[in-house]
Amino acid sequence: MNAAGVALRGVGRAFGDHVVLRDVDLDVSPGEIVAILGPSGCGKSTLLRLVAGLDRATRGQVLVDGAAVRDVHERCAVVFQEPRLLPWLDLSGNVALGLPRATGGTAGRQVVRRWLEVVGLDRFHRHRPRQVSGGMAQRTALARALAREPGVLLLDEPFAALDALTRLRMQDLLADVHRESGTTVLLITHDVDEALHLADRVVLLGGRDAREGATVVATLAVPHPRPRDRGHPELAALRADLLERLGVPRPSAVKEPTR
Repeated sequence: MNAAGVALRGVGRAFGDHVVLRDVDLDVSPGEIVAILGPSGCGKSTLLRLVAGLDRATRGQVLVDGAAVRDVHERCAVVFQEPRLLPWLDLSGNVALGLPRATGGTAGRQVVRRWLEVVGLDRFHRHRPRQVSGGMAQRTALARALAREPGVLLLDEPFAALDALTRLRMQDLLADVHRESGTTVLLITHDVDEALHLADRVVLLGGRDAREGATVVATLAVPHPRPRDRGHPELAALRADLLERLGVPRPSAVKEPTR
C-alpha cells in the first residue's frame, strides 16, 4: 500500500447557524497513526467524513495525497462503529466488497484470503455475519477496508461497541495490521488509553464555547515505539495530562484520617 498524507487547511463545517468545526489545521504524514480525542458532539466524526469525502467543508480545504477532496475519495476507506456487513453474504463476500473496481477473479480472491488471514478469520471465510461474534464481525469490516488498499484508513470509534477484553485485542490487531500495511490511520476515539496505545500523535478537539465550533486545541506526541507496554509510567503521565485537558481533574492527595 502507498500511504497518503492528509492536510486540513482552515477547515470549517456549519449546518445552518450551527457551527461544528472552525479553523481546523492538521497535517498527517504518510504512514502515521493520529488519534483524535474530544468531548461528545465536538465534530470528530464530522472531521472524518470530510476527509473521506462523505461531506463537504463550508470553508477551508481538505487534501489527501496533495489533492483537494471534492467527492468520495478512492484512496480512503472507512470503518464505522458497527460492522455494516451484508447478512446474505459470507465473510469472504463481505470483504470482497472492498476490492478496487479493477480487482477480480483469482487476484481478488487472493487479496480477500490474505486479509482474512491477517485478521485471523481465514477459517471462518464461509460463515455468515449472524454466525460470528461482534469482534469477528468488526475484524471482517477492517479486512474489507484494507482490501481496498487504501492510502488512508479512517476509523470512527471502530471498537466502541465491543466488550473490554475484545477491544484490547482489537487494538493490538490494529497495531499489527498497521505494521503489515503501513497505511496512514486517522482514528476517532473517546478512549484515552486506546489513543495512547496506538497513536503516534493525539489531537484534541475542543474550544471554550461550543457555539463557536471546535478546533484543534492541543497536539501531543506519543514518544514510544509500538508495540507499547500499556503500563509504562510515561504513558500514565500522558494519560493524566490528556484527561486533565479533557476536563477530568487529577485526584487530590489522599489525606490520612485524623485520630
